[in-house]
Amino acid sequence: MTATDLDAAAPAVDEAGLLAGFEATIARSDRIEPRDWMPDHYRKTLIRQVAQHAHSEIIGMQPEGAWITRAPSLRRKAILLAKVQDEAGHGLYLYSACETLGVSRQELTEMLIEVKQKYSSIFNYPTLSYADVGTIGWLVDGAAICNQVPLCRTSYGPYGRAMIRVCKEESFHQRQGYELLSTMMRGTDEQRAMVQESVDRFWWPALMMFGPPDDESPNTEQSMAWGIKRNTNDDLRQRFVDMSVPQAEALGVTFPDPELRWNAERGHHDFGQPDWDEFMQVVKGNGPCNTQRIAHRRKAHEDGGWVREAATAFADKQAAARRQEASA
Repeated sequence: MTATDLDAAAPAVDEAGLLAGFEATIARSDRIEPRDWMPDHYRKTLIRQVAQHAHSEIIGMQPEGAWITRAPSLRRKAILLAKVQDEAGHGLYLYSACETLGVSRQELTEMLIEVKQKYSSIFNYPTLSYADVGTIGWLVDGAAICNQVPLCRTSYGPYGRAMIRVCKEESFHQRQGYELLSTMMRGTDEQRAMVQESVDRFWWPALMMFGPPDDESPNTEQSMAWGIKRNTNDDLRQRFVDMSVPQAEALGVTFPDPELRWNAERGHHDFGQPDWDEFMQVVKGNGPCNTQRIAHRRKAHEDGGWVREAATAFADKQAAARRQEASA
């Protein structure tokens, strides 16, 4: 029997039935698992989103990691080391989740360092003072929490389960950042000015973290329909602003937005819009630190080549020994 005959004899794939089953699972708010059938576009959308999230965790180690050697005390150094280590772990959880979609970690890393995949725009801004460590913990991780807690209920099982631990640790990071800023705000005039200057620089980029406005976001509608996302960009941005304003008041800092005020009729804060032209420039690779971040990640990958080769050789040696033992 020829290959053509075999193909003709094979049972036809019921694409319509598979799609109906997939859509029914989504409608019930149940989870799609790696071995379940899924549309190619659903898989590609997840790879893009989960990979971007993983890349963000790994690149996000750089801005704060630069301050580890300059932390003002052993306690602060230990806290910052632990946080950067957590971010590395988050990246590994998410790369593992992405691998269940049929893409290898090597492929993902190569797409990052070849600038074929994105990461969060916030990490292309420099950390100019030690106060930035606290501001990133408070505002950047706070924005991440707003965005990521709903992802614990995302429709893809491995992604949602990874997010549970990530969110717990991000919540701890936010409290650490706020505690650092609170300590500095009880310090000298210079320290308080440092905190305010840091907040002024990071407020607008933090708002940009949620992505473009809903009417300019090409992926939101489909991701919402599939249950990959649970909230729109604008809804999450509003939630973040409402959460952050009372925290800023308690801290004693202000946000650089003359339009920021409480709207009793809406039950939410009104606020101005970030510079979306700036956002697009950063996304396109023209931000203050895009080139630096990718160059650093590329060098780290190249410098670690010998470790990967040694680990692979050791694994091959162990596998060969097990095969020999099994055949004896």
